[in-house]
Amino acid sequence: MAQTILITGASTGIGAATARRLAAGNVIVMHYHRSQAAAETVAADVRAAGGTAHVVQADLATEAGCRHVARCAEQQCGQLDVLVNNAGGLIRRHAARDLPWDLMQEIFALNAFSTMLMSSLCIPLLERGTQPAIVNVTSIAIRHGAPTATIYGAAKGAIDVFTRGLAKELAPTIRVNAVAPGVIETPFHEKVTTPEKMAEFRAAAPLQRNGTAAEVAAAIAFLIDNPFMTGATLDVNGGMFMR
Repeated sequence: MAQTILITGASTGIGAATARRLAAGNVIVMHYHRSQAAAETVAADVRAAGGTAHVVQADLATEAGCRHVARCAEQQCGQLDVLVNNAGGLIRRHAARDLPWDLMQEIFALNAFSTMLMSSLCIPLLERGTQPAIVNVTSIAIRHGAPTATIYGAAKGAIDVFTRGLAKELAPTIRVNAVAPGVIETPFHEKVTTPEKMAEFRAAAPLQRNGTAAEVAAAIAFLIDNPFMTGATLDVNGGMFMR
């Protein structure tokens, strides 16, 4: 059965890989912020795979941006089966000593508040869907901390807790799960992580490599497809965190 899926941050990285993974036979509403050309390329790939793509631009670090995306999804599709809250970013690294208030607000708005508000706004659309599900993207930073990225880790930790609370609140109608990616080779790290540090991450992982966006997308697809999972967070990190 065809699904209607909204993916935030779908122009590059994990979001783009997820759109491509879920494309065949489905309707994909793709959100992007700045990367219009990349978003249109992914949309073309979705259509080539037999899916339908709708592209919508917004800054999800703002309330107006979140409301715009939810409104567009309702106007274009009328309902949703799946919401993938993927939009996020480290923005910039900063030592924990003397944290700037504006940076804390910026990072939490993009990584925590957007996911919370998008989930809230999309509940009525998901209630009209078939076997509806939400998948949130967090980070390995929620497991072992992230020096110079402590604000980002804390924001993603908030979403980890939010995932479990929302799963209980929306059960049994809407399932809510999360994935916690490790170090993934995507544009996410290009501005905030040096090549030397990426090499250190590879060497530290038991699998001796960093992950790919497609591997995280596979975990997202698994959570969408498994009807007996809710409130779970899947770790996709090459063994850098085990439990």
